[in-house]
Amino acid sequence: MIKIKLIIASTRPGRKGPSVGSWIYEIASKHREIEVEILDLATINLPFLDEPKHPRFKDYTQEHTKKWSKMIDESDGFIIVTPEYNFGYPAPLKNALDFLFQEWNYKPVAFVSYGGIAGGTRAVQQLKQVVTAQKMMPIMEAVNIPFFTKHIDESGKFNGDEILIKSAEDMLNELVKWAEAMSMMRTKKAN
Repeated sequence: MIKIKLIIASTRPGRKGPSVGSWIYEIASKHREIEVEILDLATINLPFLDEPKHPRFKDYTQEHTKKWSKMIDESDGFIIVTPEYNFGYPAPLKNALDFLFQEWNYKPVAFVSYGGIAGGTRAVQQLKQVVTAQKMMPIMEAVNIPFFTKHIDESGKFNGDEILIKSAEDMLNELVKWAEAMSMMRTKKAN
């Protein structure tokens, strides 16, 4: 099984990230090759980066960093669920990425983005620069959700249409391929 961590990036009150995250989690949970776990940055609640040494040394002093490191280290790949704020992604996501380095290396990352007319695509474009600097592989297949609130019902549940579901399935299949291929790179790194 491929261990995927699904990271919900938004932490603001009233956010819709958990609704979108639950939707993609349900789809990923049905994939026969994926074991998925949700990591909600609002719940994890990392402070601003407070480690005295550079993350590349993996020599952490703070307990919250050690816990975050373990969560990320044990994964084979990621799905980042992010809104678009002012043509970019949320600051808590950048902070969470910056806390670590080696734990992200040689793992694929997929994106589920949501927003207005652009569907969060500008946030994802910025994220791709950051994740490649951390030796992650951003996969091309993604789920971009324009005008996402039209998919949220009165109870707050996100309901994807056929196009979004097909996009999600294609993205997950590609994520599995990359995770399998990159596992050899992680094995060589460890030796």
